[in-house]
Amino acid sequence: MAMAKYSRVDGRKSSSYCSTAVIVVFVAFCLVGIWMFMSSSVVPLENSDLSSQETRNEAKQTLQEGVSKQFDDTSGDISEDATREGGTMPGKVSLNTDEESRKSVEENQEENHGNDSSDEKTDSENEQRTVDGDDGSGNGKDGEMDSREGESNLESGQAENEGGEMNNNVQAESEENSGEIRSESAEGGKNSDEEVSEDKIKHVDKEDISTVDNNEKNQDENSEPSAIENSAESEENNQTSNEILPTAAQSEILTESTTQNGAWSTQAEESQNEKKWQQASISNEENDHQWKVCKSTAGPDYIPCLDNWQVIRKLPSTKHYEHRERHCPSEPPTCLVPLPEGYKRSIKWPKSRDKIWYYNVPHTKLAEVKGHQNWVKVTGEYLTFPGGGTQFKNGALHYIDFLQQSVPDIAWGKRSRVILDVGCGVASFGGYLFERDVLAMSFAPKDEHEAQVQFALERGIPAILNVMGTKRLPFPSSVFDVVHCARCRVPWHVEGGKLLLELNRVLRPGGYFIWSATPVYQKLPEDVGIWQDFGGCGFLMAEMSRLTKSMCWDLVTVKKDRLNAVGAAIYQKPASNDCYNKRSKNAPPLCEESDDPNAAWNVSLQACMHKVPEDSTERGSLWPVQWPERLEQPPYWLNSQIGVYGKAAQEDFTADYNHWKTVISESYLKGMGIDWSSVRNVMDMKAVYGGFAAALKDLKVWVMNVVPIDAADTLPVIYERGLFGIHHDWCESFNTYPRTYDVLHADHLFSSIQNRCKLVAVIAEVDRILRPEGKLIVRDKAETISAVESMAKSLQWEIRMIYSKDGEGLLCVRKKFWRPTVEEPIKSAIV
Repeated sequence: MAMAKYSRVDGRKSSSYCSTAVIVVFVAFCLVGIWMFMSSSVVPLENSDLSSQETRNEAKQTLQEGVSKQFDDTSGDISEDATREGGTMPGKVSLNTDEESRKSVEENQEENHGNDSSDEKTDSENEQRTVDGDDGSGNGKDGEMDSREGESNLESGQAENEGGEMNNNVQAESEENSGEIRSESAEGGKNSDEEVSEDKIKHVDKEDISTVDNNEKNQDENSEPSAIENSAESEENNQTSNEILPTAAQSEILTESTTQNGAWSTQAEESQNEKKWQQASISNEENDHQWKVCKSTAGPDYIPCLDNWQVIRKLPSTKHYEHRERHCPSEPPTCLVPLPEGYKRSIKWPKSRDKIWYYNVPHTKLAEVKGHQNWVKVTGEYLTFPGGGTQFKNGALHYIDFLQQSVPDIAWGKRSRVILDVGCGVASFGGYLFERDVLAMSFAPKDEHEAQVQFALERGIPAILNVMGTKRLPFPSSVFDVVHCARCRVPWHVEGGKLLLELNRVLRPGGYFIWSATPVYQKLPEDVGIWQDFGGCGFLMAEMSRLTKSMCWDLVTVKKDRLNAVGAAIYQKPASNDCYNKRSKNAPPLCEESDDPNAAWNVSLQACMHKVPEDSTERGSLWPVQWPERLEQPPYWLNSQIGVYGKAAQEDFTADYNHWKTVISESYLKGMGIDWSSVRNVMDMKAVYGGFAAALKDLKVWVMNVVPIDAADTLPVIYERGLFGIHHDWCESFNTYPRTYDVLHADHLFSSIQNRCKLVAVIAEVDRILRPEGKLIVRDKAETISAVESMAKSLQWEIRMIYSKDGEGLLCVRKKFWRPTVEEPIKSAIV
């Protein structure tokens, strides 16, 4: 019985204990529930702040809509999806005044410091939750709690996933709507992996950079990214890019594709002379390059491939001007060419045609030798160009009109659009041809007439350094409408007429050769004397007559200009092979069928003639349509070819032109912050069909179209449409003086050559040929854009704008006057 009694008592005691436990557990769950409720309310509090920021941004965007329409990209090859990101356009224009912008920068700095710390805290909390609560399958210590927390947030209307993704999404959306600029991870270290893939856009203009610089002075190193971010609204007041880069699939003509039928060979394949360079990929070493100043005998005029004295001294002969040809160093220099003392920004066109700053090209030898002939004169702080020269003492325009009067079929600016001026001097002839709507490719060697080509380029006149020596000119065959040679001291008849036969190669069938040298019209001893080594003027004229007849050139006329006391013999190249077939003697001989007339990169001259194309589908069989119609009309001979981008060539041509018209009008002219009225000399470093240059036709600029030797050889297309260009290998230096271009444009150039060339050497060459305050515009893969941006910063260049989307990027930078203080001796360039 006792046992039974005790048993009942123990039973009641056990039941009481269980009740107590249940109460304790219930209270605990209540506390946990309260804690969870309070914890879930933290995110909405932060989100309310973000929502408030979104409301402010929406209000600002409402104010902007009135003027932002003109900045919308209406590119035909960009899909509707590509122009939207969460319903916003990443290129809106701010209407703040400069004063408001400065205030906005200061306010945003304080606000964003708080936001940054809050964001970092939230990221840290989210990361901690994920680590503690996720074992890989989503079930960790706090897996159940996180699950309930997520349910609580969903019930509250907050879409949170995986313990923190919602915060990141809201933050990204807020930043996209407010147009804030993200600093790169290399600078701020704040960007997550997800942030790297987001669209990035920066706009920097002069005043805002100075504002940011002043702010940075008052901040420590850790706050630098914040200052850059907060300058976004101020920067967008004046300059905003409206360009939206399409995805690779949508871009069509933004990314090259391999041709399907192999119709477009590369210049390297044609010439079979491409140099092999050690493969060099983009590296941190290149990005962190320590720049030095090149120390060479040429000083500020250093041209690596023309000043290689290590090779020039060892040449076995200079009889054929081998010492004026290209001899590139085995390793391209990675130093920076110094500026001339007193250098200043170039004078704008058209005033630059008549005068330039003396200290920009401080050479007087040509003025001393040719001053009395009206080439160039020193006038105070200027070098002036009277516009005459030896050939046209009473003005170049009179001489130009005299030539057309002699042969009306020349028809400047209509039939004759692109000409070659051999031995151009200071290029006054080409400079005044602009008034007749004619482009002249002028060239002369780097010789005792120091800086004549540099004078031309400083004046804003197209010119390159080249010599008629042992190599072909770097142009395709049959591309120039007219070839002009005034007072050029070239013995055309020697060695089987090899040099004149080279002009025959580049002259279009039916085109004219204008020879206005002293043997044509002068009998004075001083003029006759220079030809004594070649048998005298009489002998030279006789030999020239014999050679041109054997080449089937027709001597159209020999005319004298009484006013300028000069004369010209004008020849015409045959437009068919009839004369060649009727010759009694095969001299000069016709070239072998296997000899490619378009192979022009580092190819030796041949004393032979190529047959004239007669098939109506072949290039050169018909004369192009008149200018300006030829600019927009696809060449007739593209019918049977596949284009560079994989479509029918004529369709490719039209798509390329439409693309660049949109890019130029909607982006480059509006969104880069470039004062195009101060731009004259432009280079497209990787031209395809010349669409970029064609789209600039209404501006007072000229464009040197460069077709790299390892790209599709589309240079004939560029000439056919009335533009000009040149072949080049960007692993080597370009044949021009330093500081000669206002704008360089590189469309997917750097990524295409980085496996052959060191990017740092290519950027050093860009710096060499770009004028201080000149602009570099780069369109390329995002990783390449990042590498170029890093190098530009190391050069102290100003980042005007950077944008990336879907792996493609756009960058615009401005070169400054900065030069390093440490010198690097260039052994190959020291005499």
